[in-house]
Formats: sequence, structure tokens, C-alpha cells
Amino acid sequence: MIEPQQVLDRWRRLDVTVRDLPLALGIAGLAFLPALRDYGTQVGELPARPLDGWAVLVIALECLPLAVRRRWPALCMILVAAGFAAAQVTGHHSFAGNALGVALVSTGAHLARRRRVVGAVLTVAYVALAVTLDRLTGAERVDELVTFYLAMALAWGIGTWLRSTRAAEAERRLRVAQDTLVAERTRIARELHDVVTHHVTAMVVQTEAAKYLTAAPERLERTLDAVTDTGRHAISDLRHLLDLLDPGHDGAARTPSAGEVRALVEQTRRAGQPVDLTEEGEPAGSADSAGLTAYRVVQEALTNALKHAHGAATTVAVRHTEREIVVEVGTAGSGSGSGGASAGAAGTAAGRAEPGSGSAASRTRFGGSGRSVVPGSGRGLAGLRERVETLGGEFGTQRLDDGGFVVRARVPRAYSTVADRT
Repeated sequence: MIEPQQVLDRWRRLDVTVRDLPLALGIAGLAFLPALRDYGTQVGELPARPLDGWAVLVIALECLPLAVRRRWPALCMILVAAGFAAAQVTGHHSFAGNALGVALVSTGAHLARRRRVVGAVLTVAYVALAVTLDRLTGAERVDELVTFYLAMALAWGIGTWLRSTRAAEAERRLRVAQDTLVAERTRIARELHDVVTHHVTAMVVQTEAAKYLTAAPERLERTLDAVTDTGRHAISDLRHLLDLLDPGHDGAARTPSAGEVRALVEQTRRAGQPVDLTEEGEPAGSADSAGLTAYRVVQEALTNALKHAHGAATTVAVRHTEREIVVEVGTAGSGSGSGGASAGAAGTAAGRAEPGSGSAASRTRFGGSGRSVVPGSGRGLAGLRERVETLGGEFGTQRLDDGGFVVRARVPRAYSTVADRT
């Protein structure tokens, strides 16, 4: 059994001339019904004449051009106007005269070029018709002729309004499509940056370290194994990302969450970065937007630590609550005094201290009033800030007095749950 929607789809695929032909034939057929003869469009006081052979030609000239009203609107308008003028002059008034209004609306809606020229030609033709009718009858009223002209202008204006409305809607859809495309490209670029940059940075650092381990075969082997393991992780994450982007993928693509931070920290340690991890609370059982965002914050911060402060003591603190996830990643600076590790830990601990403790870190929460607040820059930090703020959270970065760097983020869980559902 054929569904109505299938019939409509097939009808829409037909050429516009084929779809407009029933309208033209329908008006022409109604013109021969005696009951509808007095319901046509008429101008002037010329009395009606019985339908004859000439009337058939006039009706055909008025109605049949409507079949091309969308393909060739100017030609349709000229032919319909000529048929209407012939009907008025010869007195073959019928229901077919209503085709003039249909042609005016269609031309106003579909004519793309020389609109003013066509309008001027129609105006001149109407003036000539009015003069001809006045000479034939001698009883034409100027006010009625002007009223009829205004009615035709109104029909043209309705078509123009329809055209502008369609153009505005098409522009809006195009703008939405472009914005969607840009957003999707940004999302893909962000995911690729998060996945590729972290793993490649770790591999580069591990490979550089391997140059200096030729005299220690066991350590060299462990380093090369770490490079291989990092490469496998990169391939695996890229495959999962491609699964997310592939609409034809049947299985559920894996999404990292805040609960996998420990594995991320361990991988960074194998790359030669000393990382101290502190976790409070229990992570969510399933991945959500908040968990993914928290994971990406830690990943980007550790990647920057590998690139810009390789070997410096780094601390990662993640606190899970029912309402939010708080992430803080700190890297020790060169002015730490004894090895830098204590400074990194102190800086991170100070960030969690009570207000009024006096430290620079304690005075800056999510990009607050510290000595040197560093704004998010580059694709990584700027992307993280956008991600966190999209979920209604807060994101901040801070350069400490000793040259260290701290990244903080607070990601609400309730907001992300609503976003996942929508």
C-alpha cells in the first residue's frame, strides 16, 4: 500500500510545470460552468457576451499560461494579461478572469529580474485598456478604474512579500547551516587537538629522553616501550573519535570521563613528568559532559606541562561531588628553592586554602585577582574555557610568583546532565 507521504514526495519531485498544470486546467474548466460565469474578474462596463469559439481561445490564453507561472513568470504574466484584455474588450467575461490575480501574485513572488520593467509594461498596458474600454462604452468611471489598478498592485505586492519572506527564510537556514558547520568543525578540531597533542607531545618527550639513555639499555627499553604504548593509546583514541564522527557506526563510541584521570596521569609519568595525583569523592559511573570536560582539562594541563615545564613537579587535584567536579593542575616554577617539587605542591595546596592565608594562589580562584592572571590563549586553553563556560562552570589560569602555572576548573554536574538530555 502506498503511503500518502510517498505520494507527496513523488509529487514534489515532478517538474514545476507539471505541478502547475492542474491549476491552469482547473481554472479553465471552471470557466465553462454557467453557475460560475458571474464570479470572474471584470473591469469596465462592457456587457457580457455568450461563450463561443472565440471565447474558448480567450479562456485558453488567460488560463493555460499559468502552467509556466514559476518557470517563466514574465511570459506567463504577459500572456495572461493579453488574454484578460481580450476578454474585457470582446465581452467574454468568465471565471477565467481570476487567472489575472493568480498571475500577478505568482509573478511578484517568482520573477527574479527586470521586475520594474515588467511592472511598468503592465501599468502602460492597463492604461491603454482603460482608454479602449472608455471609448467602447463611454461610461467608464475613473474611480473604479483606479480601484481596480490598486487591487492589481496589491496582488503584486502580496507576491513580493512572499518572495521576500522566502528569501529571508532561505538566508536564515543558510546562516544556521553555516553556523552548524563551523561549530561542528570547531568541535572536531578541538577533539583532534585534545587527542593528538597530548599523545604526540608525550611521544616527542619520551623520544628526546631516549637519546641520552644509550648507555643504560634497560632504561632505554622501558622508554621505547612507553613510546610504543603512547602510540597505541593515540591510535585507540583516534579510532574512538572517528567512531563518534561516523554517523554509520553502529556501536557506542567510548568517551573518556573524569574517572580515567588516573590512567592519564600514569601515562604522563611514563613520559618523564613527575605528577602527584589527589582524588576526592567518587566519579560518576557513566561518562557525561562534565566528566569529559574535566578529563580534557587535566589532559590539556598535563600536555602543557610536558611541553613547557618538562621535569617540573606537577600536581593534579580532582574533587568529585554530587553537584560539580573541581579540577586543579599546578606546575612548579624555577623559583621553588629546593627542587621545585615543594613549590608545585604548595601552590596547589594554597589554591585550596582558606581565604586570607596570604598566598598568591589563595587570592586567585578561577582567574580572580592574583598577581599575574594569564588569559586563555591558543586552541587548547581557549577551547577549554569555552567548554567549561558552556556547561555553566568557571575556568581560570594563573602564573605564580615562582614562575609556576595553575589551571583551575569547576564543572557543574546538574547543568551537564540537562545538556546531555537535550
